[in-house]
Amino acid sequence: MIIDTTYFNQFGLMVFRSASLKKNLLWYEVAHESNERYRRGIQELIDDGWIIQAIVADGKPGIGSLFPNIPFQLCQFHQFQTITRYISKKPKLKAGVELREIMFRLKETDQASFEYWVNQWHMRWEDFLSEKTEDIITGGKVFTHQRLRQAFFSLRRNLPLLFTHERYCKNFLIPNTTNSLDGYFSHLKSKLSVHKGASKQTQLKLISNLIFG
Repeated sequence: MIIDTTYFNQFGLMVFRSASLKKNLLWYEVAHESNERYRRGIQELIDDGWIIQAIVADGKPGIGSLFPNIPFQLCQFHQFQTITRYISKKPKLKAGVELREIMFRLKETDQASFEYWVNQWHMRWEDFLSEKTEDIITGGKVFTHQRLRQAFFSLRRNLPLLFTHERYCKNFLIPNTTNSLDGYFSHLKSKLSVHKGASKQTQLKLISNLIFG
């Protein structure tokens, strides 16, 4: 089950999509995404008789703990984007360049190899990450390379969730990204682009007709 939310000018659209069937099963109009709304949607599908083998989602905190008995896969592409936001597409620091190179391997490697590269990177740059600079305003000490630290700790915290698909590969196929749903959102927005001036009600009616197609 891939879950995600996208936004239009006047509302948000939360969708629950079966990766194996390549079919949308449920959608909500929302003002913003919330874990409670995701929980309600998943529970609604379970109550309707759907067997959910795994949940795939982006990095919104807390989603992975909504249903502890259902395996959770964190979208690898979203983790890559998170790291990019912290260190940019063209890092100036050598440590950032090396970390970005490691991230490019994520989609095509296994957990053991990826963990090894991340740990080796951390050992190499641990002292660098611990460097502090005096804050000219407060006079206190702050980490010199704060954004690089945030990138690393985000990756280390989420790493076990990035390879759920690998641990269950003998039982069933779990996508390692939300790309199936992201691609569908792009398709949907393209279809609706010719109705930009339509009212919210009209757009929602069009979505209702399109989303289960």
